[in-house]
Amino acid sequence: MPTLSNYSLPSVPGPVSQPAYNRSRLTEGIVHFGVGGFHRAHQAMYLDRLMNAGKAHDWAICGVGVLPSHAHMKKVMDSQDCHYTLTVKHADGTRQARIIGSITSYLFAPDNPEAVIEKMASPAIRIVSLTVTEGGYNFHRRQSCVGPCRRQPRSKTTTYQASLRRRHRSGFLSPHAG
Repeated sequence: MPTLSNYSLPSVPGPVSQPAYNRSRLTEGIVHFGVGGFHRAHQAMYLDRLMNAGKAHDWAICGVGVLPSHAHMKKVMDSQDCHYTLTVKHADGTRQARIIGSITSYLFAPDNPEAVIEKMASPAIRIVSLTVTEGGYNFHRRQSCVGPCRRQPRSKTTTYQASLRRRHRSGFLSPHAG
């Protein structure tokens, strides 16, 4: 099977469902930190369903990676135009594959924290959400931040605070934290 991309979707074989919406017409309304399997199988999938129903086209997701291990996710998402395949196993044991298109961009905060702050400060962004797993984000008491503080200049918390300050200076309302 070819690598998923905007150009390869028409050649995807078999009974794999695909986005029925024009992704170039989506606008991002959500910034999500931690685009792991849980997020992709839940929030992104539900938004994809809404988009396929002709709704929520202004709620596309900009994913953000913060940990060193998220650099690989950035490479994968970029190489696939942020598409991915989700396979759902139903109660009767049948499986259904679907290509998800609700994530439209992915930023890696350690490479460009300013781009993350700018994205979060955008008036189009109305929700900032995050997935925190039991081992993913450690608390460093000496540095009073969440995340890999010894290696990163910013944590999710300080990035969020910087974006709120920028939104406030620009006169925009704050997004809802989820």
